[in-house]
Amino acid sequence: MLVDLREILRDADEKGYAVPAFNVYNMETVMGVIKACEEAGSPVIMQYYSRLASTGFGDFISPIVTDVALKTKIPVCLHLDHGAGFIPATIALKNGATGIMVDFSKLPLEENIENTRKVVTLLDGANIGVEGELGFIGKACDGVPTDYTTVADAKKFVDGTGVACLAVAVGTAHGRYKQAPKLAIERIREIKEEVKIPLVLHGGSGVPDAQIKQAIEAGIRKVNFGTDLCYAFLDPLMEEDKNKVGIDLIMAKPIESVKQFCISKIKLLGSENRV
Repeated sequence: MLVDLREILRDADEKGYAVPAFNVYNMETVMGVIKACEEAGSPVIMQYYSRLASTGFGDFISPIVTDVALKTKIPVCLHLDHGAGFIPATIALKNGATGIMVDFSKLPLEENIENTRKVVTLLDGANIGVEGELGFIGKACDGVPTDYTTVADAKKFVDGTGVACLAVAVGTAHGRYKQAPKLAIERIREIKEEVKIPLVLHGGSGVPDAQIKQAIEAGIRKVNFGTDLCYAFLDPLMEEDKNKVGIDLIMAKPIESVKQFCISKIKLLGSENRV
């Protein structure tokens, strides 16, 4: 079933687990994700990057995810990840997104609040929850950031925007880490106690399992996995026999690899058997 971002996070917030948010790129990654979720009985957020919306890939991915969602009992949210402004958000809305992230985190706080609030106001009428970001979550290749989102800024941002959930900077980054990050667990806990709404952990790939569990206990309710899912798909694909030309046959192992990767994260996040 296709559900709104707020709805899919509500149960997680009430019961203390996190919903996996897997970045998908094509039909095969969608297949791997939904097979895992159906087997494990987990709700799921399938999301695609702002770049894919802007370059037209979202026009193809969105109908695939929507069709899958309408045929399964698994709650599925189709989400835009790191929407780079109003245009990608509009494209995602046109393509049937039931959750939209807008990322104005590089702007000063007041401008971030103002722009995010505009999107929230516009999408409220369509009953679509918005994810905002506060604090810069950079690239892992640049090192692990230590400039964390403050409690005061988080409170001001949530009160001023009305977002459904908030991505916070607490020691993660996007991509593969040169060294394992150390999450600011107490900062997550402090922010959650102050703002109450579900918190989001970006850069979930490569974070030690123990820290993921601690982050969920502290208030994280959505964890993003992009890089590791890509490797789960690409590694077996690169090992395939180059003489094999049946694309469906070539894709069998990558789909299964994505499925197994997703099942491992579902169990880690505590979203197993929640449907």
